[in-house]
Amino acid sequence: MVTASAEVRDILFNRNTSVAPLGLIAMDGTEELGKKIDQYLVNWAREGGFNYDTFLIECECPRFASGDGKGLIKSTIRGKDLFILIDVGNYSIQYKMFDTMNCMSPDDHFQDLKRIIQAASGKAHRINVIMPILYGGRQHRRNYRESLDCACALQELETMGVSNIITFDAHDPRVHNAIPLMGFDNVMPSYQVLKAMFSTIENLKTTQDEFMLISPDEGALNRNMYYASVLGVQMGMFYKRRDYSTIVNGRNPIVAHEYLGNSVEGKDVFIADDIISSGESMLDIAYELKRRNARRVFCYATYGLFVNGLDQFDEAYKNGYIDAVFGTNLTYRTDALLSREWFHEVDCSKYISYFIAALNHDVSVSTILDPHDKINALLAKRNNG
Repeated sequence: MVTASAEVRDILFNRNTSVAPLGLIAMDGTEELGKKIDQYLVNWAREGGFNYDTFLIECECPRFASGDGKGLIKSTIRGKDLFILIDVGNYSIQYKMFDTMNCMSPDDHFQDLKRIIQAASGKAHRINVIMPILYGGRQHRRNYRESLDCACALQELETMGVSNIITFDAHDPRVHNAIPLMGFDNVMPSYQVLKAMFSTIENLKTTQDEFMLISPDEGALNRNMYYASVLGVQMGMFYKRRDYSTIVNGRNPIVAHEYLGNSVEGKDVFIADDIISSGESMLDIAYELKRRNARRVFCYATYGLFVNGLDQFDEAYKNGYIDAVFGTNLTYRTDALLSREWFHEVDCSKYISYFIAALNHDVSVSTILDPHDKINALLAKRNNG
């Protein structure tokens, strides 16, 4: 059982300061993560003298044979501060339509979320959405005659009465500008990533002579600058040279990854990004870093999608181009991925639990958990150990 300090318990389950009684809905595909979060909340509540069995509220979105659906919440939510957990990237969930099984797309998951919000409207005291991988997050800006999926989705949730959205490592957090009057938290699991890396990688020395951060492109600069700053090491970056004379699959194809920065020779390098989709860019960078005589290459992406399968990463690991890949449990991971020797999971369930408890009492999460303080304590423990 993971315990909380007395100060934290006083904040988390003080009935005099909570917005309303807590309720948690784990949508299809988030059951595993939802149970972990619930267990933390239940344990903390019991430490505080409150006997809860669970905060989870059962729901479902059944389908008619034609594919139409509806949202159903199976127990009372009246007066509750409701948190709805959803993974729009979980394609393992299926439904039947005209006697054919279909994998749920992000669009299907988002529609089910809206159904549950409709079912809760007018009954729950407040509705909060925990959407780690943001729906439409990769379509965050408009080029020519394109849709703005993420901005419109956020505005739709605001119109439906959602009070707060919690997401993790948004592809572009500036999408919050679409809903300036609504609560929006873009959470970075930096401490969890460093903790996982330090506990997994042997003989890892994070000094300027031994270690470097590498940003895979200009969009990932901020997250890599943060790691470099807290670790006190140097950072290099790649930029994507594109062929702007042609368009392939809606994008200008990447011609090459060009490196800017100090030498990586003889150093361990850490590449941090938000998403590994096909993984081609991450592997191209790993190959280039090895060509420049980097000692070991560690990759991290908050969301490891691996849409083209795992064979390329298996081959890169076998040939020594990558030494480890880290990814969170914030979206669906296949059993095949979890079984890979090179993959290491970063558990974010406790962090989400802290966020839920903080919002339920309308206090800053830093009151309960300051990531920067945790990182400093982690580094101090390593240096003194």
